[in-house]
Parts: sequence; C-alpha cells; structure tokens
Amino acid sequence: MAEIINMPRLSDTMEEGTVATWLKKVGDKIEEGDILAEIETDKATMEFESFHEGTLLHIGVQEGETTKVDELLAIIGEEGEDISDLISSSKSENKSEEPSEDKDRSKDEETGQEKADSESEEESDTELPEGVTVVTMPRLSDTMEEGTVATWLKKIGEEVSEGDILAEIETDKATMEFESFQAGTLLYIGLKEGESAKVDALLAIIGPEGTDVSNIAKNFKAEGASSKNEASSKEAPKKEKEEPVKTETKKEVSSSSSTSASSSDSGRVFISPLAKKMADEKGINISQVKGSGENGRIIKRDIENFSPSATASVGKFVPTGQEDFDEVKHSQMRKVIAKRLAESKFTAPHYYLNVEFDMENAMAFRAQYNSLPDTKISYNDIVVKACALALKKHPQVNSQWFDDKMKLNNHVHIGVAVAVPDGLVVPVVKFANEQSLTQIGASVKEFAGKARNKKLTPQEMEGSTFTISNLGMFGIESFTSIINQPNSAILSVGAIVEKPVVKNGQIVVGNTMKLTMACDHRTVDGATGSEFLLTLKGYIENPVTMLV
Repeated sequence: MAEIINMPRLSDTMEEGTVATWLKKVGDKIEEGDILAEIETDKATMEFESFHEGTLLHIGVQEGETTKVDELLAIIGEEGEDISDLISSSKSENKSEEPSEDKDRSKDEETGQEKADSESEEESDTELPEGVTVVTMPRLSDTMEEGTVATWLKKIGEEVSEGDILAEIETDKATMEFESFQAGTLLYIGLKEGESAKVDALLAIIGPEGTDVSNIAKNFKAEGASSKNEASSKEAPKKEKEEPVKTETKKEVSSSSSTSASSSDSGRVFISPLAKKMADEKGINISQVKGSGENGRIIKRDIENFSPSATASVGKFVPTGQEDFDEVKHSQMRKVIAKRLAESKFTAPHYYLNVEFDMENAMAFRAQYNSLPDTKISYNDIVVKACALALKKHPQVNSQWFDDKMKLNNHVHIGVAVAVPDGLVVPVVKFANEQSLTQIGASVKEFAGKARNKKLTPQEMEGSTFTISNLGMFGIESFTSIINQPNSAILSVGAIVEKPVVKNGQIVVGNTMKLTMACDHRTVDGATGSEFLLTLKGYIENPVTMLV
C-alpha cells in the first residue's frame, strides 16, 4: 500500500521547506533509513530520511521548489502501483486553498496595507511582540506523540543563546537534549519537570527581557496538559521572578510514603541523565540524595546542593507495620512499551516452540576464540550470528505480516533486547549475517552502553526483522517473550545449565541451554519454525560451521 510522504517539520519554527537535493529518483528502491532528500528549512539544510520501504513512485516537489509543512513531498509504494488517485486528491486539496490566499494577497497589494489592519481587535491581541518566539514540544522521533520534560537546564529569567540546551525531553524512544534555535531571555515555561504534553503543545516562550507574555501563554493552550497543570503553569513566570528559589523547589507530592520519594519499593532511584552524570563526576552516592523533581526524581539542582551532612537529619522514623508506597508516574517509554506489547499479544496469534541445545562444543569454541589477542565474544554473540545465518536459509521466519501481503525480508537485521530502568529497548544489529562474531560483539556492547545512558538514536532502534531476548545472565533457565512487531518471531534464550545428560547410552555431566521461539502463526507455521530451529541447532552445537 502506497505511503504519502509529506514535507516534514524539521525545526520548531519551520512553516515551509525547500528541496535542495533529491538523493533518490522515481523508480529507485527505498530502504527504511535511506536519505531521501536534503531539505532547506528556516534554520539549516538537513537530511530527511525515509521511515518506509518500497519504490519511490512520485516526487511532488522538484529541486529548488518550496512547499508548506505537511504538503505532499513524495509517494512510496510497491513498484507499478496505481497512485493517480493519491496525486489528484492531493492536488485538489492544495487548489481549494489557493483562491482565498491569492485573493488576500492581491487585496494587500492593491491597498498597500498590512494584513493586521483588517484583523479584529481580539486577533491582534494574540500577535507575538517583536522578538518573541513560542517554543513548542518538538517531535524528536518518528513515532513520538507526546513528550515529558525530564529536566530544565534553563530557568525563567536566564539568557538563552542559539544552540543552548533548553531541556532534556523524554520521548517514547529515549531521553534527548533539546536545543534552542532562538536567542533571548527565557520568559515562560509551559511544562514543569515531569509533566507531559503532546507534540506542538506550548513548551516555553523566549524573547526580550521584561516582555509581558501572559496573554500569549493564556491563549496558547497546551494540548494534552490537564487543566490543573495549565492553571499552575500560568502563574509560573510571576513566582519565578519574585521567589526564584522557592519556585524551583516546589513540587506536587504524589506519595504517601515518609521515606525518600526518589526511590521505589524495589530500591530503584529515579534520576535525570544530567544529574546522574554530575553525581558520577562528583562521586556522590545517589541513594543518599533526596530528589526535588516530579515524584521525587533527582535533578540537576539536587546534585549541586547536595551535602552529605545535610542528609543525616532528613530521614523520618517509620513505625513498624506502617503502610508505605510510592506512586511512580508512567514514563513515555513505559507507556509505549505497554501499548505495543498489548497490540502484539492480542493481534498476533502467538504459539511457542521449545528446544534444548547441547552447549559443550559452543563452550569450547568460545574459550578457544577468546584466547586470541584482543578478542572477546559472549554466548549471546554466538546466538545472534547463528540466528542470522539460519534466517537467510528460512526467510519465512524473517518475514512481516500485512493485511494484504507478507514481506519476506532478504536482509537480516536482528534486534537485541536490552533492559533499561524504564523498560526495554531493542537496538538493531544491521546485516548481522554479514558481520563477524567480533563485530557483532562490539556492536551489542556499544548498544548496551548507549541504552543504559539513554543515548540510543531512533535510527539505531528501527528496522529489525527478528528479535532475540536473553535472560540467561540472570540465571533464568527458560521463558517466553511477546513478539516485537512487525517481526514474525522472537527467540528467548535461557541460561547454560550443568546437568546430567544421556550420551551414547550413558548418564554423564553435560551443559545445555533452553530456547523458546514465539511465532506469529499467520506467517510462520509450526513446521517452518521447527525447520528453522533445526538449522539453528546445527550452528550453535557446532559453531565452527559458522566460520566456513
């Protein structure tokens, strides 16, 4: 099915874009992540990548031409697909808007008056004063629908230069730094730390020092924010100016616990990435820091103001038997994980195949491989490589289900599930079948480090054709996973266990590993999944065959 690609909004102030260069032409094959074009915005010329796969069927804006945000840019679909209806409907929509614009333009030219002269008094009240810019919640990933302010790095009244980091924004993918494209004074903050809002909702206002922006904030309703949050945020500028210290430390208390609100009953500490970095640099034990952010989250100022002696008198005695709990607001990542796993579980008919592999040869192979200088691979690296080679022989398992077709992928991109404090991320090892064991090991290690520091980019978590989840390092012998759609299967890898086994009619000590593959029955039949696991068994039980 053809996908319409519209002119993207590549900066918070962008209203239209100019195609500087097309890097693909009509008829070219497009892979997810390919750079389609270079788009010139009001800020810079930026690369625009595709989030779809298929054939480039139509280009709606030629090089050097300009169009508004969300207007037709291109169409991607299947080769030979009829897209005439999509093109004509897009043109008719644009045409219907042109007469009124042309009429307004000619009227302005004839009278020589500015458009503001004909606007109502009410409309003129909402015009932005000179030098004032409204900063909205940016779309920092292709799937982002709303964002949460993890940390403000600037406060009201501070000077902001172009390129300064305004805040850390938590998306469904990661926590990312958001920089300012404007210079001026931070006049207003529309969302407090820990609060969420939809993309394009009011985030902040920047302008000349002393400018009254209360009417602008009042008339710019933050989409997705509750009325309570809106009411409190309207007072923020006044409070910040009069009592900056008091305003910074004020927060809603959502916990009935008398213990530190910065950790849950599982002992996990909630801390912003910037605060974590500062604590590591200063050698501060974050478990001793009391957070002043939303729901007790530790933020920058808590690390700056931390004094070990000050924490001694903070604690409060909790009587034995007292009920105690913490309420932890759902992160954007946790919300999206919950939504997608539920969709996968209840739309894809899961079934499970269980196997147990002999790991004696794999253990000997790994020990010998790691004896080489500057070489270190894990059992998980062996599993990733073995799966990649097996998938090339069984493309049905490397497939994706759509309502009207099935896509059999000829490339192998393996997603490796990595646990992070807020849930689970799945960075992707691209073309895993073509990589060596050491290359796979280096990639997975790098992704794991980035995941823990919330530095994975959206591009590094897209495009998987098969997923592996390994809990063996935690001593879990076997488990089942939910398919990471649009994949057709996911492999759950357990621990290597020393146990009695039968070999040549004799009971001896052996080492085995249990694996469970969850399959989408719409694309992978039982026999197909079994044949894949048989091929996988050959590679894992005889790893040297992967080097041939």
